[in-house]
Amino acid sequence: QGIAVLAQASFQPADPHRLRQRLSDLSLLVAFGCSCPWLAPMPATPMLEMDKLISLCKQRGFVFQSGEIYGGHTGFFDYGPLGVELKNNLKKAWWTQMVLARDNMVGLDSAVVTNWQTFEASGHVDKFVDDFSVCSSSNKMYRADHLKWSFVELEDHTKLGVVSAYPNSTTDVSSDLEKAAFALLEKALKKGEGPSSAKLKPLDVKDLTQASAEEIGLIPSPATGAAGALTPPKKFNLLLQVQVGAEAERGSAAVLRPETAQGIFVNFKNIVDSSRMKIPFGVAQIGKAFRNEITPRHFLFRTREFEMLEIEYFIDPQADFQAELEAWVVEMEAFLERVGVDRERMAREVHPKDKLAHYARSCTDITFQYPFSQKHEELMGVAARGGYDLEQHSQKSGKAMEYQVPGPQGRRFVPHVIEPSLGVDRLFLAVMLSAFATDQQPDMHGKLQERSFLRFPPWVAPIPMGVFPWRKNQAPLVQVARSLVATLRRRGFNARYDADGMVGKCYRRMDEVGTPYCCCVDPQTLEDGTVTIRDRDDPMKDPPLRIRREEVAAWLGERCQMPE
Repeated sequence: QGIAVLAQASFQPADPHRLRQRLSDLSLLVAFGCSCPWLAPMPATPMLEMDKLISLCKQRGFVFQSGEIYGGHTGFFDYGPLGVELKNNLKKAWWTQMVLARDNMVGLDSAVVTNWQTFEASGHVDKFVDDFSVCSSSNKMYRADHLKWSFVELEDHTKLGVVSAYPNSTTDVSSDLEKAAFALLEKALKKGEGPSSAKLKPLDVKDLTQASAEEIGLIPSPATGAAGALTPPKKFNLLLQVQVGAEAERGSAAVLRPETAQGIFVNFKNIVDSSRMKIPFGVAQIGKAFRNEITPRHFLFRTREFEMLEIEYFIDPQADFQAELEAWVVEMEAFLERVGVDRERMAREVHPKDKLAHYARSCTDITFQYPFSQKHEELMGVAARGGYDLEQHSQKSGKAMEYQVPGPQGRRFVPHVIEPSLGVDRLFLAVMLSAFATDQQPDMHGKLQERSFLRFPPWVAPIPMGVFPWRKNQAPLVQVARSLVATLRRRGFNARYDADGMVGKCYRRMDEVGTPYCCCVDPQTLEDGTVTIRDRDDPMKDPPLRIRREEVAAWLGERCQMPE
């Protein structure tokens, strides 16, 4: 009776079809212990935000799908005119803060193509693997630990079947599993296999690696929905092997590195001997890495080619590695916030002992709330690698990887390592998501209109300043504006000239790509040499700021300096 009253209150009784549909929907929600969707506000679909961002990235020249004219190349992306500027600014900010601002940090740029022995010693050849399963009906390949499944049961222990889901770019696995469970329940109710008041037990979600051989035969393929099509998980090595040499049989096996760290470890003695660095010290590197991911997905989040910002920070093995790790986590959180990552969407996740990588003693991830998942996902990690890597390379190569404390009685030891590792592409994605914003601003007639814009900090914005003449048909104004742009570009700023349309439209175009400041050359400029400065985050400032045109470069330089 309560269901009927609620349904009748929401829909006209003259529409029996819609009434029956709502009754069916409500019975399913009650069965799962959920509240009525039209009685409480539901959260916006997260993927709308992601879809909008992907569209903006393409339309505004931030990111393109690689090889798009040939159907695209899965797991690879090309950074467009604005994307490459933002990416370079993020790398420059990291290098400035982590290397140039420290007296115990040096840099390295090691080779991407690395000899096979390096990764035999590091353990990647044997341990850098994922489990995969193949659907025999569709030939689709799935990473086994990402394929989720669960038995569906009523509270009276009646088994309804098995559901499965695999993450993709438009839906969340948890939502997919719940929808599939609802569908099983509705099917059972239609067949009269359970009372209308039946409730589902909470799903006990597992991944495919946790399924027995018997259970695998019951799990439906995400591609076809048919059970019995998934193969048992098999090992798949993520290393991308290449053959070096003019002829394959005369060449030697090599690897496109999966991380930049090993280039630092094999050069440890060279760096110590040439730079005379003293423990504790760090070596920083920016470079490309490659992983043969089974199923790359979620735009820039998981790709096969990516760029890394990595530091190997060498410490005395007697030092408190947990304290050092915590200090680096705090340092990296502050850096992420400074370059525009939303602090409210960040969190920490400490790896349990049984989930650590083969080289790690401890690891803390800084996570971010991406819109494609209901939980936080990894943005970067800070790992305590101990002395594993240097010890392995010393054993494999026969060369000592020890550090000697200066002085005749100085100790000799293999240093331990703290590794802050951040992917440029995931950072780029987090910054873009954090920057996207909307507000209400008056148009030229004073009517409020929604404004979509990117709120990049000035020191990472791809275009720090746009410059416009008040009227493009007034030659003196155009000449001053173009001269100002040339001056700013000589000073190292990616300033842009725009005279296509009214000044208000130029402002909006700059807002859409995150430009923090705009400069308008107007008739007053010809009288007193001043120009109008418009702030993206305070566009209606009254009175507007005016400064002398020869001071614009210095004014912009002060505001594009990343705070310490």
